[in-house]
Amino acid sequence: MNLWKRLVYLFLGTFLLSLGIVMTMKANLGYAPWDVFHRGTADTVGMSIGNVSIVASLVISIIVVLLGEKLGIGTIFNIFAIGIYIDLLLPLKLIPEMQSFIPGMIMLILGLFLCAFSSYLYIASGFGAGPRDSLMVALERKTKLSIGLCRGIIEVTVCLIGWILGGPVGIGTVISAFGIGICVQTVFAWVKFDATSVKHETIDETVKNLKGFYKKSVGEDA
Repeated sequence: MNLWKRLVYLFLGTFLLSLGIVMTMKANLGYAPWDVFHRGTADTVGMSIGNVSIVASLVISIIVVLLGEKLGIGTIFNIFAIGIYIDLLLPLKLIPEMQSFIPGMIMLILGLFLCAFSSYLYIASGFGAGPRDSLMVALERKTKLSIGLCRGIIEVTVCLIGWILGGPVGIGTVISAFGIGICVQTVFAWVKFDATSVKHETIDETVKNLKGFYKKSVGEDA
């Protein structure tokens, strides 16, 4: 995959992920575990959900680096872009808040599938995993526990903290926690994508590749 296509995948994937997250919120059946934490923290400290997401991502990234994981440009972009997109999308009437169970369930499922598809785009770009995924991998390396168990420990912990802080927990929280894996598996099978085949670049590697791309472009124009 060439550089321009990878960048499109990164930017589009990040935006669609934010849109999918907002759709699961607007379903009004309870937020996904991380969003329960973001909402509860936001209400407690008086910040927007997007800003809480950015601060949380920064803290997580620092922890991840201390645990020995390397970050990519995609990780840095993820930290800021998703929080900004969420704050821009939430107030819009483009996605109405559902007022009953069936429409809410449809909105939730569509949101989860959009998150899954955006994950395919984001991962396929090869610019590095998001902070929360990196934390999951770091925990797996340090504890030798399964990746699924590590994800479960993280999500239950942040969901519990968010619930204590007043974040909205409901049937949608449970469906999001267990359903996102099914959605990801379904989408990846549909597009015939093997996530393990992607080699993610570190920031140093991406900068080196960008320099090479620039020199090649200049040479062709000369």
